[in-house]
Amino acid sequence: MDKKVKKTLTYALFVLVAVVLLYFSFRAVEWGAFVEAMETCRWEWVILSMMVGALVILVRGMRWRMQMLPLDASTSLAASFNAYSIGLAASLVLPRMGDIVRCGIVTRNSSIGFDKSLGTMLVDRLWDVVSMFLIGVALVVLFWTYFGGFIMDNYFGAIISSRTLWVILVTGIVLLASLLWLLWKFRTRSGFWTRAWGFVQGIGDGLISCLKMRHGWLFIIYTIVIWAGYWFMSYCVIIALQDVEAFASLGPVDALFLMFAGTISTVIPVPGGFGAYHTVVAGAISAVWGIPFATGMVFAILAHESQVIVQAVLGLGSYVYESFLRR
Repeated sequence: MDKKVKKTLTYALFVLVAVVLLYFSFRAVEWGAFVEAMETCRWEWVILSMMVGALVILVRGMRWRMQMLPLDASTSLAASFNAYSIGLAASLVLPRMGDIVRCGIVTRNSSIGFDKSLGTMLVDRLWDVVSMFLIGVALVVLFWTYFGGFIMDNYFGAIISSRTLWVILVTGIVLLASLLWLLWKFRTRSGFWTRAWGFVQGIGDGLISCLKMRHGWLFIIYTIVIWAGYWFMSYCVIIALQDVEAFASLGPVDALFLMFAGTISTVIPVPGGFGAYHTVVAGAISAVWGIPFATGMVFAILAHESQVIVQAVLGLGSYVYESFLRR
């Protein structure tokens, strides 16, 4: 099958999944109540959430740059920020594509090879997974009465008890280890094997670059700022909906839980999280607080679409800069 046809079919599948999730999510929305909620919404808090969202993207670019500096000390903040912004915008079209796009862009603007930038991206994502896990554990331990049972049953417990997931994970590890051994075994042969092993070594250099960072404490601070920003963005939307009775009693801790639930939804590979975010977050709101799914969708739509606008605008601005102004 032609590669273009395969890519088209893959993209069509992702879009179809997103459309299905959107359909089942949005068909429950009571549009009259939604419009009423929008009329009473405190939009200044939504705007503040969007501003914080833009700041978080900047800090993410700064944190990623720290990993690349040991590989190329001339890597600029503009290069890492623009690459990150364009990558986020690309993910609105094709899931997971944004990470590949940002590696390609930063490679074009520095002496870092694509393989090494790919390694730094993997570490960047690994830190996100670790951070998300720690936040989930904190919610379970400190607020068991409110969220512990739900998180264990629907998130952590579901992962631990999923035989299919463990089979896929173990199979993936075995295949990866076998591939690495095969490449190492034939690394001295010319042609494909030499290039392939060199590419793997480049990824390895990117992976360990975080161990060579100067001021590692600053990397930790950036990480804390990023997740604190996500938390505050979630809380801003709650404040914006304070005139809606269902959300009037929710506070900062509830915002932390909703941020965690929204982050969990990113494991579903759909463009921009459309449908997946709405289904997971509105479902969590309904299960934990007994708020109707349709009402929970008000929060999900406002929180998600406001940040989509931020990502699209920043991505477009960075693309224009990289395509025209930088040159």
